[in-house]
Amino acid sequence: MQRRLQTTALLLATLLITTGCLPSRVAIDLDPGDGRIESTRVFADRDLSWFGSLPKVALIDVEGVLSHIPQPGLIAPASNPVDRVVARLSEAERDDLVRAVVLRVNSPGGTVGASETIYEEIRRFRERTGKPVIVSMSELAASGGYYISLPSDRIIAQPSTITGSIGVIFQTFNVSEGLSMIGIEGRAVTSGPNKAIASPFEPTDPEHYDILQGIVDGFYSVFRERVAEHRPGIPSESLDTATDGRIFTGTQAVQIGLVDELGTVYDAFEAAKSLAGLTEAQLVKYHAEGARVNSPYAAAPDARPNAVDRSVDVRLFEIENARFTTGFYYIWRP
Repeated sequence: MQRRLQTTALLLATLLITTGCLPSRVAIDLDPGDGRIESTRVFADRDLSWFGSLPKVALIDVEGVLSHIPQPGLIAPASNPVDRVVARLSEAERDDLVRAVVLRVNSPGGTVGASETIYEEIRRFRERTGKPVIVSMSELAASGGYYISLPSDRIIAQPSTITGSIGVIFQTFNVSEGLSMIGIEGRAVTSGPNKAIASPFEPTDPEHYDILQGIVDGFYSVFRERVAEHRPGIPSESLDTATDGRIFTGTQAVQIGLVDELGTVYDAFEAAKSLAGLTEAQLVKYHAEGARVNSPYAAAPDARPNAVDRSVDVRLFEIENARFTTGFYYIWRP
């Protein structure tokens, strides 16, 4: 029966391809959980197999493009990245054994709104609970991925981490000239001169781009101010370089002051213990119900990445930031 379900799922995915109805990612979970968050101990300072317990440091993954939009699924959408982070912070707040949190960030950033929301939730978590938050940067923590790291107590990056890309982008394109060459003219009927701002089907209007530039400049000003607020160790003469949109390796980010130190997730664990006043602790990873977790580096998506006999995950084009939706982004798109 299970094999028949798997075959049906694969046939359905093939149908999507051949008919052109292809989303960026198709996920088929034949045994979905109920959305509960579970935790698995991935490290402890001493053996707990026989007796005793230890305070916890909660490990929370922040992965992918930061957005309020749920990840696309074939049957039902998963929760969005903002919801996943907030739900796990709430779990860490409720658990009295959790004395600190390590955020494992692996993200190119995302929308301005989603980045702002996660930033505020982390800030409020620290204020409400008094529990320290340490950011452990993985391969990528750029733009919005860096923005959400700012309210933490300490930022630790790997030497090869790519971070920085501090700035804002609003991507536009215009096809009006190309369309006119084949006799097609686009014209929107609007209620005002700025309603169809930066329409790709009509000739560009400099006044429209002046309006958009003003918004981009405003968002950038907030980003820059928060870097200056949370990273006071950056010399004033280096702030322009640090926030001009360029990327840095983890090593370079430490040198310029965007990051506190180099290290692994285990170094972040040690920093969390120190800030929480702990000599011993266990590192527990939050993940979706039923996910297989063998180490701190296990992926912990919202959907259950179970064994083949329980789920089929057809990753056709899993490039999350290829969804070219209009909006203002704190994002690095190489």
